[in-house]
Amino acid sequence: MDNCLFCKIIRGEIPSTKVYEDENSFAFLSISPNNHGHTLVIPKKHFRNMLDMDEKTASDLALAVRKISKGVFEGSKAEGLNIIMNNESSAGQAVFHAHMHIIPRFTDDGLRSWEKNVPYENGEATQIAENIKAKIAQ
Repeated sequence: MDNCLFCKIIRGEIPSTKVYEDENSFAFLSISPNNHGHTLVIPKKHFRNMLDMDEKTASDLALAVRKISKGVFEGSKAEGLNIIMNNESSAGQAVFHAHMHIIPRFTDDGLRSWEKNVPYENGEATQIAENIKAKIAQ
């Protein structure tokens, strides 16, 4: 995609602090990190997000994330990691080229995850699970 920010980074048209590259994946430090070492891993082929990614690309991306995660964890001296992918704007996706965040975590770093708890009404969990299973089977 000609206008995609991440495609421009892959092509070298926009500078980045690259930490990894292979045939299918590219990884660089986030310019808006949650913690130092916050790394973005992207497929070289343009996909909007996980929802339109083919299986091979998803598999290649997952393997790259696994490899890079070890480097981020040890290289940043992190105590833990979050591996996150936002899919669509309501989930926080701001750049519409598929990308996964590897975020180093430290005790008391102030980042919060899953602050909201929305309990299911009676029977609601079963119905939603059935809806999900039906869509997976398609």
